[in-house]
Amino acid sequence: MIKRSISILGLVLLTQLAPAQTPIDVKGAFAFAAQQYEGMLQSHPDTTKFPQSTNPDGSPRDMKSSWWCSGFFGGSLWYLFEQTGDPKWKDAAHKWTMAVAKEQHNTGTHDLGFMLYCPFGNGYRLTKNPQYRTIMLTGAQSLSTRFRPDYGVIKSWNSFKDKAGEKYDYPVIIDNMMNLEFLFWAARESGDKRLRDLSVTHANQTLKNHFRPDASSYHVICYGDGGKVLARRTHQGYADESAWARGQAWALYGYTTMYRETKDKTYLQQAQRIADFFLNHPNLPADKIPYWDFNAPGIPNEERDASAGAIASSALLELSTYGGPSAKKYYQSAVQMLESLSGPAYRAKVGENNHFILKHSVGHKPGKSEIDVPLVYADYYYLEALLRYDALRKKRS
Repeated sequence: MIKRSISILGLVLLTQLAPAQTPIDVKGAFAFAAQQYEGMLQSHPDTTKFPQSTNPDGSPRDMKSSWWCSGFFGGSLWYLFEQTGDPKWKDAAHKWTMAVAKEQHNTGTHDLGFMLYCPFGNGYRLTKNPQYRTIMLTGAQSLSTRFRPDYGVIKSWNSFKDKAGEKYDYPVIIDNMMNLEFLFWAARESGDKRLRDLSVTHANQTLKNHFRPDASSYHVICYGDGGKVLARRTHQGYADESAWARGQAWALYGYTTMYRETKDKTYLQQAQRIADFFLNHPNLPADKIPYWDFNAPGIPNEERDASAGAIASSALLELSTYGGPSAKKYYQSAVQMLESLSGPAYRAKVGENNHFILKHSVGHKPGKSEIDVPLVYADYYYLEALLRYDALRKKRS
């Protein structure tokens, strides 16, 4: 979720970050997004059917509130309200945010950070509606039930079967790092230190077990009794030892957030190492939007993943404010990603793309699902990155 606070060090650094770059037209990008999402609202009168993607036949792909992406549409509507100030977006955001409210009691998923914090967190930040706060605090407690102290990690899926058919009962995916910001917020708001402590423990266990020496991340770590690592696997990536692009973006975003929340430089160093892996990889295209997997066998004839680019751009913009010898590179790379996503190669035409903003994302290629299509979370992180970029430029001026 977007944060407005920028450190004094960050302000000093920002004065050095590519002042000669032609500014991205943030207002124009949001005006386009508004046109698309007006069409999305018109085509989705039923708030039990959440915009997700496009089916192979070109029809809209909608999902239920229990789907892990159900919070992103409401979150994007809040970003539209934040940028435009138009109350119609506030009303729409509230409607689609409350449509996810029942998931506060869902203890069967680890994705409550996405499902609840993206819509309710942004809504509470912008309106201070006490109803949002109550729902999030309940949801944080629901999420915390998936943490086992003897394992030291929040359980992701209820079970996982790898490509060889082996079944595991305690899988943890790198995506799970994205839930920790939600738990830190709840710890501050409620005074429940346990939520903060389990988040730190989860981040530390993930740091220990999820990463290769080059700072690339495995997708799935399968734990056994006492937190023993039984296997390192992939689900949505090309192979167990490949670097699934969106997984690297989740890791980058997650450890950048961990540094913001704790000021523990171990997390900052990890975020920087992940960023360097991502940006220095020989298979990263010139426009900085990655292929769906950095090791996909058909590169350069593999699909790009705009969602991974949008997530990474948002994370790099924040990371650039925390110093280090690569801060300028992080900023410039983030801006280049945003420029690419804002151009005709990735941004749809008005009224097309089932009213999504961005084209060319990949959800789960090994599962033959959501390949080279729009994805609701690509739009969300794109809008978030635009707002972060705009905030940083205004701080510099």
